[in-house]
Amino acid sequence: MALKRMDNVGIVVEDLGAAIDFFRELGLELEGRAMVEGEWAGRITGLGDQHVEIAMMRTPDGHSRLELSRFLKPDVVADHRNAPVNALGYLRVMFAVDDIDETLERLSTRGAQLVGEVVQYKDAYRLCYIRGPEGILIGLAQELG
Repeated sequence: MALKRMDNVGIVVEDLGAAIDFFRELGLELEGRAMVEGEWAGRITGLGDQHVEIAMMRTPDGHSRLELSRFLKPDVVADHRNAPVNALGYLRVMFAVDDIDETLERLSTRGAQLVGEVVQYKDAYRLCYIRGPEGILIGLAQELG
């Protein structure tokens, strides 16, 4: 049996509304919001009795999703939001954009901060990392040519 696709990437946040607004500004569409709770959910995550509010965001092409989660129960036990880009574990989510400068300008109104600088890789891409809501590390890539 072959792998079909990557279904989604999950990010845990404190302020679900602000995260939804930020990713909408980036260009993702809110597919839906729901509460995930109960014994079945705790068996999947190993957290037992959990209560999580989620929002599923979809890229405009419909192929990729970002699941934003706000844990109500149990309490969050670790915080990786300010980890540097060379920390072990998941690094970032990278989004392809039409115009990196225009995207940075729009996202700055939602609190996005450039991590380093916008750089050009050969004649192929302009790239940068930003910190989004709650310090989430996000990559932006503009294909050239």
